[in-house]
Amino acid sequence: MPQGISIREFARREGVSDTLVRKALKLNRLKAFDDKTIDPTLVGSPWRESNAKGANQSANSSHPVRTVRDVRTETPLVPNEGESLPDAANRFVAAGVGMVSYAEALEKKENYLALLRELEYEQKAGSLVDLDTATAILFEEFRAQRDAWLNWPTRVGPLVAADLGVEADRVVEALTAHVHKQIAQLGEPEANFSEREG
Repeated sequence: MPQGISIREFARREGVSDTLVRKALKLNRLKAFDDKTIDPTLVGSPWRESNAKGANQSANSSHPVRTVRDVRTETPLVPNEGESLPDAANRFVAAGVGMVSYAEALEKKENYLALLRELEYEQKAGSLVDLDTATAILFEEFRAQRDAWLNWPTRVGPLVAADLGVEADRVVEALTAHVHKQIAQLGEPEANFSEREG
């Protein structure tokens, strides 16, 4: 007795719903064994091309069956020189480049939605902040530190001058020059939030 595969397994291999396979069995476009399994050699056969009148249009496909490709190993999709983007897209679709099964597309969509929900949760919980907000806060903090250092010589200079018994203006002038030199060496604050330390 021949070894068949289940309707669901056949549908998974074809990249279609098991409802479509059941309909094809009912319309005799596919033949099942006595135990209701399907011959696995029929995977990829033109069973979806229907000669029956009034067949469901979604089951009646004159297009060749496209194979699933692993888009991660493909070369980047780049238009040829002088080719418009719509023409390039049509060429890629016709070649089946980047085509995935419905199940894989649905899985990818659900994964992205889950990641989006996770980001929304982290943002509402306060553990995730907007990049523009973080950059503005960082800038304000560095500016406040810079301003504090620029004001430091005029605040501390007279006290140091009194302790040393020298003229306050000369001490303030000397401290100001050294503080300006130190701030110039430090440069502008830069933060790269795109790289994570791991």
